Amino acid sequence: MSTRREVIDLDEHDRPAGAPVPDRLLASRKTTVRLVAAFVVGGVLGGLGVNELRDSREERERNASVALVAVPVSIAGGGSDVPGVLQLDGQLAVTNAGQASVTVRAAIGQAPGAVVQDAGAFRSLSPGHTGLLDVRLRLDCATAFESEMLPMRFSVETSDRQVREIDYPVALVGSVWQVRTEQPCAQFRETAERGG
Repeated sequence: MSTRREVIDLDEHDRPAGAPVPDRLLASRKTTVRLVAAFVVGGVLGGLGVNELRDSREERERNASVALVAVPVSIAGGGSDVPGVLQLDGQLAVTNAGQASVTVRAAIGQAPGAVVQDAGAFRSLSPGHTGLLDVRLRLDCATAFESEMLPMRFSVETSDRQVREIDYPVALVGSVWQVRTEQPCAQFRETAERGG
């Protein structure tokens, strides 16, 4: 047995050009190329997936965020089935202050002496647009305007077909509703004072 070790000379160029490359070397190169290709494809697909997920999440958040502003704009008609209580038709100007289109499905508000309910007509509102919502009012002349704000609840459907409930206080004191009911309420008070 010889104590001499086999040494591989890397500078050896004894192999003629075009000599077959060992299968093991070819397999190693193919595996490396496949791994690099798989890594690149995985990175591209992962990046696209994350981008789509982020876009989808942003759209869901935009659709979920609903903001409305409502202001009394008109009042008309009227009658009473109880002395001192007015039943009127009115309108609310409703502005979509959110980032997505919404459809107002219902509106109701109640405070001492005041009840407001939508008249059943739905309003579709694009972002930044205002629409008129027909409402029915029942106002007790003695107590309707003691509270400055009327808490209103709006049921809205977003563009992703989700129904959301939005609370928004509507100003009563100083509104067109108060101004236009002053005279009929004054007449009720005079009639009550005269005892009739």
